[in-house]
Amino acid sequence: MNAPDALFESSLSSLSLLSRGKVRDIYAIDEDHLLIVTTDRLSAFDVVLPDPIPGKGRVLTTVSNFWFHKMQNLIPNHLADLSLEEVIPNPEERSQVSGRAIIVKRLNPLPVEAIVRGYLIGSGWKDYQQSGSVCGIALPEGLQQAQQLPTAIYTPSSKAAVGDHDENITFEQTIPLLGEEIAQQIKQISINLYTQAAEFARQRGIIIADTKFEFGLDNAGKLYLIDEALTPDSSRFWPAEQYQVGISPPSFDKQYIRDYLETLNWDKTAPGPSLPQEVTEVCAAKYAEAERIITAA
Repeated sequence: MNAPDALFESSLSSLSLLSRGKVRDIYAIDEDHLLIVTTDRLSAFDVVLPDPIPGKGRVLTTVSNFWFHKMQNLIPNHLADLSLEEVIPNPEERSQVSGRAIIVKRLNPLPVEAIVRGYLIGSGWKDYQQSGSVCGIALPEGLQQAQQLPTAIYTPSSKAAVGDHDENITFEQTIPLLGEEIAQQIKQISINLYTQAAEFARQRGIIIADTKFEFGLDNAGKLYLIDEALTPDSSRFWPAEQYQVGISPPSFDKQYIRDYLETLNWDKTAPGPSLPQEVTEVCAAKYAEAERIITAA
């Protein structure tokens, strides 16, 4: 399952494994901290595929950490002040996860994925073609595929267990789940994060078409940005120089994999199909290029 330079699944004997998500393995450190390992697993259509994308976990970690630091003026994040050496003293174990592991504060994750869309693409485009709206938000008539929206819109979804599909919900439906104050706070901070990041990325030649954020609360009820931030896994990144309205642009993210999977006779349920080596290599190169452009000094 592991290519020589890929990590499909981590195995740390010095810490207790709490869970394996679609991409991340989570270990307990103590009452206040967790270790999160971003593997090279890839999920598409909410199914974890059997083949890893070499180097993907390190790219996601580097890009997330870049945005966490860049956006900490808007909202605190889950990163803790412990080093990997303190948490995993064994050099051999540490080398397995080096560059792809972060130490974070233990927080209470909220049951909503905060999705912000700046462009009309993917499921939003399909929704608009059928109803003239996206997730219940009415949009002007006559918009084309991949067109920039008049303003970014917030279209949350409920979190699904591994193997299940996330479900789009309205902002109003998040209020019973989160409470009015937190629901409003998440909506506003998500739009602010997306807007600031999209402007930064555009200056570097990348359009962030849409993105997903996740949030957690500490025991005092303070809101934190958690999980990942503005990565090629949680966002659609388009090269600005190849962007044009009316077509689905080429991308730096896993849309390439989704497009490949759409050519197969697969019903989008587990188990997922194996990927040809050339497909994983192209995908890995796209992730690495996104990292290079976004994080360049």
